Amino acid sequence: MPRMTNWIALKSRLPFTKSRSRVAVVRLSGSIGTGRASLNDEALAPILEKAFKKGKPSAVALLINSPGGSPVQSSLIAARIRRLAEEKNVPVHAFVEDVAASGGYWLAAAADDIWVDFGSIVGSIGVISAGFGAPVFLARQGIERRVHTSGKSKSTLDPFLPQKDEDVARLKDILEDLHSGFIAYVKERRGDKLSDNPDIFTGEFWLGRRAAKLGLVDGEAHMMPKLQELYGKKVRLMRYGPKKGLLSRFGATMAEDAIAAVEERAQYARFGL
Repeated sequence: MPRMTNWIALKSRLPFTKSRSRVAVVRLSGSIGTGRASLNDEALAPILEKAFKKGKPSAVALLINSPGGSPVQSSLIAARIRRLAEEKNVPVHAFVEDVAASGGYWLAAAADDIWVDFGSIVGSIGVISAGFGAPVFLARQGIERRVHTSGKSKSTLDPFLPQKDEDVARLKDILEDLHSGFIAYVKERRGDKLSDNPDIFTGEFWLGRRAAKLGLVDGEAHMMPKLQELYGKKVRLMRYGPKKGLLSRFGATMAEDAIAAVEERAQYARFGL
């Protein structure tokens, strides 16, 4: 036993036997929602669990490229990241590619620090509800919309009926409540790093360099150089992400993917991407 102990002690002092730091990298790319092709808590749960636990990583890096989406899924994913980080005592770093806006920024704020490219789009801390109304079109086509409810609010915001002022007021109240929750979360996560600029929470978005001045992010840095700076030149990356199923690879869900792609494209287009 003494011989084995001496060998372990000697081995730990040899430079070529030192263990390399490991950083788990999780890519969070795309819109956030409940669809099969979207980022959501159910799909990401096993990936995040593995990233924080497998191989005892020194840190977890989130590679983010998302225009946002569902506020609930954004909150669930971010909360899971924080729980795992605190449970495993593992630091989390976020690296933004093209965009981390709205729900995408919500995910980024789950990290202990946020790094961007100078051209990354960041912010859009707000809530949006959009749709179409078609009552005039239906009337011109001679189509009558018939709705029967057992509650006066069951047909709220029906796109085939004329818009009601009380429906709009109710919707705005809901959006304001969601917005307040988003603001509170960002203030909690970013703390004193945030500037006192009132535009931060208006839904505006900025390029990376300006976002750093506002305190929304910590600075400009790309993933590999920053991780080498933090964890050594020989840091080892362990990448995790969703895998496509066999049926998906053969186009069995082509129609669903096409619709999801159009919707996601529209979300990115809001930011000129």
